[in-house]
Parts: sequence; structure tokens; C-alpha cells
Amino acid sequence: MNNNFNHIYFIGIGGISMSALAEIMIDEGVRVSGSDRSLSHIVKKLEKLGANINIGHEGKNINTDIDLVVYTSAISKDNPELVRAQELNLNIMDRAEFLGLIMKKYKNAICVSGTHGKTTTTGMLSSILMETEMNPTIFLGGEMDSMGGNLMHGSYDMLLTEACEYKRNFLKFNPTVELILNIEEDHLDYYKDLSDIEDAFLEYAKKLPSTGHLVANVLNKNLFKDIKCNVVTFGTDNSADYYAADIKLVPFPSYSLMKESKKIADIKLSVFGEHNILNSVAAAAACISLGIDLDTIAKGLADFKGTHRRYEYKGTLNGASVIDDYAHHPSEMKATLKTAKSYTSGKIITVFQPHTYTRTKKLLNEFAEALTHSDETILLDIYAAREIDNGEIHSKDIIAKMNVLSKDAHYAESFEEAADLIRSMAKEGDTVITMGAGSVDSVAELLINN
Repeated sequence: MNNNFNHIYFIGIGGISMSALAEIMIDEGVRVSGSDRSLSHIVKKLEKLGANINIGHEGKNINTDIDLVVYTSAISKDNPELVRAQELNLNIMDRAEFLGLIMKKYKNAICVSGTHGKTTTTGMLSSILMETEMNPTIFLGGEMDSMGGNLMHGSYDMLLTEACEYKRNFLKFNPTVELILNIEEDHLDYYKDLSDIEDAFLEYAKKLPSTGHLVANVLNKNLFKDIKCNVVTFGTDNSADYYAADIKLVPFPSYSLMKESKKIADIKLSVFGEHNILNSVAAAAACISLGIDLDTIAKGLADFKGTHRRYEYKGTLNGASVIDDYAHHPSEMKATLKTAKSYTSGKIITVFQPHTYTRTKKLLNEFAEALTHSDETILLDIYAAREIDNGEIHSKDIIAKMNVLSKDAHYAESFEEAADLIRSMAKEGDTVITMGAGSVDSVAELLINN
């Protein structure tokens, strides 16, 4: 798929999703260049594959030799490269629009959406599909060792990708199978409220063809009651079409996969956490809809060892386990801390980096409550991502809310200060978690490399 684009420039090429698009274009013989704000292992990998990448965004990087400019939602409207591309009247697409264009080339497209759990569930689906003869093309929002990264370039029969609701980006996709994990308040810098978010998901579900498949959380069943395609639900009880029973959490989760009160498979996972039971039931339901046999589904789920930054074990410090986790929404954070409690004899020590000012402000009480499930908490400054600090919210505001809930927390001005605090706290049997969607994983690296 090159649509006569001989040279594509990616603004923000080092992002996990953008890099996969760039890599697949390189594989298909398209000349690829781009920019990112810093050098990373992903940028280095793309350079080895032949991409010409600039570090830093400058207008002079854009010229009329470029056929298409693709940009990430994380950049601002006044990005100098985007501005220059507009001045030159070049073809411009955002990442979602470009992925939607690619998607049209595929016979089947599975899109995984929801407020949280997308990357893990897509990873589970990847592990299952890799057991089949389907030869899928997979875009993963994280890195998975069994895939060798975040992209598998297969045939045009099957595409698997995550579908984010931010700015209604998933409405630019062309799915034949939609897996909707959950619908909660998030991205409140764009959406007005939960009702607005639900409207977007409903519009997204209506994009499915009549022969398509919608696999939805049973909690959202009423929202999709008028969808005209094949609809199945998943959940944790018999109100859903597919659900888990006889659940065991130790040493790893296992359960009976049920349909109509009858056991249809024994499922054993190789990733921690009660929340991953629901993720795996969702993945199984989607694969059953595709006609994949239950033995293949069970094997794929058992073989899935997780993706990077999703409850990822990094090493030890003073006999304590160091875990890195991408959780950045209160629901995800509580699930991660609940998982840690299940496997920890000592204390849970969490260093949290809030992600975006708007999310922190809108969900301030929920963040504070979630962090009360940690025994010791360290707050870093808010990771701005695409936003500008207007001074209305600070990480210290979370600490103040935690104090109201009779829970203390520490503030650290830097990664190094956070690491020093953890070194003074951590003892054998404890679990240390670096948590957030920004750059907080750097603290884990400081802890295990010193």
C-alpha cells in the first residue's frame, strides 16, 4: 500500500504507533523520513531500517520532495514542521487518518478500543492469531518480545490494531471486528463528559458492516442494543455471552471459560492480575467470533507473557521487586495496585507521574483515592504530553487530597530524588512500582542500574 506516495515524512516518528506505520511503509518500499524530539531505541531501529530522522522539529526539514506528511496527535497546531507543510500545500494526514487509509486494503480489520486494557488485550489477540495460519498484520501500542517489537507485517487478509477514542480518532478507521473493552471518563480535555464519550463509541460501533462483529463489555450492552451486526458480550458473570468462572489468581490467573452456563475451555494465563481475566475473556470472545478453535485460543493466551510497561518486572532493589506499569487512569491504577497486593508480602511503594494537566484536574479525587491503595507513595511533576501548564493543577494537589483521606505521600522534584527516596524505603518482600504513561520508567532504570 503506497497510494503513489514515494516519500512520507512522519512528525513524531519515535512514538509507539507512528513508528509502526513508518516501519511498514519502509517494508513496502516507500522512502521514509521524519522527526522526533529525542533519540530513542525506536528511532535508532528505524534509522537502521533506512529512515532519515531529524532530532528536533524544524520547518527547514520540510520540502516539496515530500509527498505526504503524517503527524501524531501529540504535537501542537503550531509545530514548525506542520506549519511549513501547510505553507507548501503538501498532503497532510494525522496518524489515525493514515492508519484508516491503510486499513481499507485489508479484508478483515480487528480494532481494540476502550478506556484501558487496549495494549494488553491486543497483545493477547496477537499471541492467539500468531498460532493460526492467518498471517496477520499487527500494530501494537507497546512492544512484545514474541513479536520482536510493536509491528508484525503479514498479509492483507487480517489487520489487528488498537483504536483510541481520543479526538474521536477511531471514527477514521474501517473495522470489520470491534472489541470494546470498557467505557469510562477519560480524555476530558476533548470530551465534555461520559455521555459525550458514549456517543462517540456508539457512532464508532455503527461503522461496522452488517456482516461485522461487535464484541462488547456486558456493562455497555444497552448502549449497543440497536447495532445491526453480530453482537456478543463478555464479562465476569452469566449475564454475558462469554464469562469466567472458577477463578484462581495464584500463582497465575486461571479460570473456566463459560458460554450459556457451560464450560467451553480451561484458560491459564501467564500474566498477573484479576483485570487480565476480563481482558482475556474479551480476546477469547473476539477470536471465537472469527472462527478460531478453542484449543488455539487457550494456547495463545497461555503463551502471552505480557507487553513492555504493563506490569513489567524490571529487577530488584534491596530485595524488593521493581515493577514498571503504564497505568495512568484511576481505574487502571487501582487494578495494578490490587494485583501488587496479591503477590506482595511487604509494602507497596509507588512512584506516580500524572499524565496531562486536564486529566489530573478532572480526576483529582479519583487519583487520590486510587493511590491510597499504596502503602508509600511518591508524586512526580505532571507529564505535560501535548498540553501547556497554566498553573491550575500540580501533583501536590493530589497529595493534599490524599491527606484528606488520612494518607500521606511524598513529592519529588526529579527522578533522582524519587529514586533516593525509594532506596531509603524499599526492603525485602516489598514491591516498588513506577507508574504512569510518561517517562517515569526512567526511575525504574535508575533503581536497577545502580
